[in-house]
Amino acid sequence: MFKNKRKFAVGFLLARLIGMPVLASAQEDPTAAASVSAASAAPEKIIPTETWNAKFQQTYIWQDKPSFSAPYTGPNSLSPAQEEGRSSTITAFFGLRPWQGGELYFNPEMSQSTAMSDLHGLGGVTNSEQEKSSGPNPIFYRARLFLRQTFGFGGGQDAVESGQNQLAGMVDKRRLVVTVGNLAVTDIFDNNAYAHDPRTQFTNGTFLTQGAYDYASDARGYSWGAAAEYYYDDWAFRIGRFMAPVQSNGLALDTRIGKYHGDQFEIEHSHTIGDQPGKVRFLVFRNKEKMGSFADAIAYAQANGGTPDVANVRKDNVKIGYGLNLEQALRSDVGLFARASWNDGNTETYSFAEIENSISTGIAVKGDSWDRANDTFGLAVAQNGLNKEHREYLALGGLGAFIGDGQINYRPERIVEAYYNMSLYKKADKRIALMAGIQHIDNPAYNADRGPVNVATMRIHTEF
Repeated sequence: MFKNKRKFAVGFLLARLIGMPVLASAQEDPTAAASVSAASAAPEKIIPTETWNAKFQQTYIWQDKPSFSAPYTGPNSLSPAQEEGRSSTITAFFGLRPWQGGELYFNPEMSQSTAMSDLHGLGGVTNSEQEKSSGPNPIFYRARLFLRQTFGFGGGQDAVESGQNQLAGMVDKRRLVVTVGNLAVTDIFDNNAYAHDPRTQFTNGTFLTQGAYDYASDARGYSWGAAAEYYYDDWAFRIGRFMAPVQSNGLALDTRIGKYHGDQFEIEHSHTIGDQPGKVRFLVFRNKEKMGSFADAIAYAQANGGTPDVANVRKDNVKIGYGLNLEQALRSDVGLFARASWNDGNTETYSFAEIENSISTGIAVKGDSWDRANDTFGLAVAQNGLNKEHREYLALGGLGAFIGDGQINYRPERIVEAYYNMSLYKKADKRIALMAGIQHIDNPAYNADRGPVNVATMRIHTEF
C-alpha cells in the first residue's frame, strides 16, 4: 500500500514539473497503454522485464487520383483534375523504465508530404498519414514525450511484448495506468485491432478512428494532457483531458487546459464468441473550444450581408459526441470491425475531420489460407454525414476547414477501401511490407454533383 503511494507521489511530482494536470486516478497503435498482445493470453507465459528499448519505423505512401466529373469547383473542393499525393514519415521510439511500474517514452519524428488538393474536398481524407502542417520539405519535431505509470492490484498477470512505446514485462490483470505528457489522444482511446493504423492497415481517415470523433490535437495529430485507465478482469475504463489548438486545425496548442480542452471517457469490455476474442468500446467526448457555430454564421451573414463564415462568430462553445466500436475475431486469421459515431454538429470542425455522423465496417484476412501468413487483405466501407445547419452553411457558400464547393447537392459521402499488404521480409521485430490499395468515394464532400472519385494507393512500410 505504502509502496503504491510512493509511486503515485513520484508520478505526481514529475507531472507537476512538466506543467500537466494529474487525474485522480499512448499509428500499429504504438502507444496503447500497456496493451497486451494476443499471444499473452496464456497465463503461463512469462516475459522478462525490459528496462529500455529502441524501435524505428518508416512509411512512404503514394496515391493517384484520375480526373473525375465535376460541373463546378469551389475554393475548398477536391480538384477534378488528375493528381498525385505523397507522404513520408520516419519515427524513432525510445523507451526507458526509470523505476518499477514507470515507463518514459520519447518519439522524434520527420514528416514530408504533398497532398492532393491541399487536403481539401473530402470528409474522409484518403491518406491519414498526411499532416495539415507538413509540406514538400522534411519537417523534424517531437511527436511524443510522455510518462506512463502502472499500479498493480493483482488478479493474475498478463505478458506485454516489446514494441513501439511498449516495454516488455508482466503486468497485473487488475491495474491502474496513468499517462501524462505529449502524445495522441487516439494512442489511448478508440483503439481497434483491425482499423486504427494507416501505416499497416486502411489509409482513409474514416477508418483511423470514429469519424465523428473531433478529438483535441494540433495540426500533426498530437496534444498534451493526461489520461487514467483502470483494468479489471474483462473491463477497462478510461478518462482523459487534453489541450485543444488555439485556432481551428492549428499547430499551436492552448495551454489553458482548464478553460479549453477535450475530455473523453471510454468503457471497454472483452469477450469471447465461439472461442474467438472480441472487444466492444463505448466512447463519449466533450470539447470546450472557441468555435463558430453554423447557425450563428448564417444569421450573421443574413444580418450583415456576404457569405456565411464561422470565423466571424467564434466564441466559447461546447461540442459533444459519442461512438461505438467493435472488433471481433471470426477465426484466428479473420477479423471484423465496426464503428458508429455522432457529434452534435453545431460548430465547426476543430481538430479532426468534417464528419458529424459516421458508420463503418470491414474485415481483415490474414494470408494463412494461401500460405502467406504474414500478408493481410482488408476491405472496408463507410458512410459519413453532416447535420442540417452545416448543410445549409455549405449551400450558402460557406467554407469549412476542409470542404466547401460553393454550393451543394447533399448526399452522404460513401467510401469503399480495399488493400493487400504483402510481407517482403519478417524476422523477429524486423519487417518490410508493400501494400497496394484502392479507394472508391461517392459524393465527395457530401456533394452528389461531383464524383465519383477513385484513388489508387501504394505503401512501403519498414520497422525494426
